[in-house]
Amino acid sequence: MAEEKETLQEEVNKSEQENIQPEEVFGEAADTQSEGDSSEVNSEVSALEAKVAELEKKVEEADNRYLRLQADFDNSRRRAKLDREASEKYRAQSLVSDLLPALDNFERALQSNSDDSSVQSLLQGMEMVYRSLIEALKKEGVEQIEAVGQVFDPQFHQAVMQVEEEGYDSNVVVEEFQKGYLLKDRVIRPAMVKVNQ
Repeated sequence: MAEEKETLQEEVNKSEQENIQPEEVFGEAADTQSEGDSSEVNSEVSALEAKVAELEKKVEEADNRYLRLQADFDNSRRRAKLDREASEKYRAQSLVSDLLPALDNFERALQSNSDDSSVQSLLQGMEMVYRSLIEALKKEGVEQIEAVGQVFDPQFHQAVMQVEEEGYDSNVVVEEFQKGYLLKDRVIRPAMVKVNQ
């Protein structure tokens, strides 16, 4: 019986030792496994952070592209609006340019003098047509450029001669050879003038 007791005690001790050892081994394995899992998780987190940073960069680039496109669209719309306004404002420019030689011819014809009554009545009719043309052009915004007695301005006057005349200051228009015209604020044709030195 004593031997049985000792054998049993040895088995219990042995099993207790065996029970302790697997726990310790299992604990060490668990620590090793959690360290492996932790490094794996860290690498996954780093990969996800890199992906998020990349996506944020792409979103920022897309936003910048969108803002540039919006600005380009706004600029083109503004340019189109300005072009429409300019074409509306100066729509009569080509017609006015074509009519100016006819106005010059009317003015030359009206300067002729004759005592004949039939010529006088013809000149009166031409003068009426000339005034009608001038009125129609004024309605479209056409104005004559003032020249004689004005200071020479190369934007509005084209000097074809220079003279020295008393009674005029230097750089003042003395005589007008051909009338100049403005359409609203745009010069259609500058006045051809003689300028005092």
